[in-house]
Amino acid sequence: MELAFYASALVAVYSTLRVISTSNPMHALLNLIISLIAVAMIFFCLGAAFAGALQVIVYAGAIMVLFVFVVMMLNLGSAQVQEKKWLTPMTWAGPALLSLILLGFLAYGILGVTGGQIGTTEVTAKQVGVTLFGPYVLAVELASILLLAGLVTAYHLGREEKSGEVLSVPRTPSQEGAQP
Repeated sequence: MELAFYASALVAVYSTLRVISTSNPMHALLNLIISLIAVAMIFFCLGAAFAGALQVIVYAGAIMVLFVFVVMMLNLGSAQVQEKKWLTPMTWAGPALLSLILLGFLAYGILGVTGGQIGTTEVTAKQVGVTLFGPYVLAVELASILLLAGLVTAYHLGREEKSGEVLSVPRTPSQEGAQP
């Protein structure tokens, strides 16, 4: 499992560097998903199976879907040109190779070495829920408000005014004399 730990750490570092060095937002998101899955694999290697599962479900699942929707909503560039670039095998080769490395080590760790048992201690969902919504409830709520504010900001910054689009409804002459 030590080899899996170091391989996952290398994949996490490399894919994180690819996130900040690429100019295409979709490629950055793909590499960010790989990085989050590699961090989950590190949790699995350390015996924290529940933390690893939460990492995959919450971050690589829910939050990354939110980011993908924001990038799609901003409509960066021409769709036809981007789709042709995304469909090339070289675009998907890097993230696919990193994913296969992580999948191989995960399968080896689950089935080969431990006989199907990943962690030594069991952490229940109730324990995590009591901890998150007990002493850390303020931090959880602030993180959710921050994500919502980021989504609304990205929408307003990326919105283009189209010709003929009316942003406010004009008042009719009968409404101008009426009191609000």
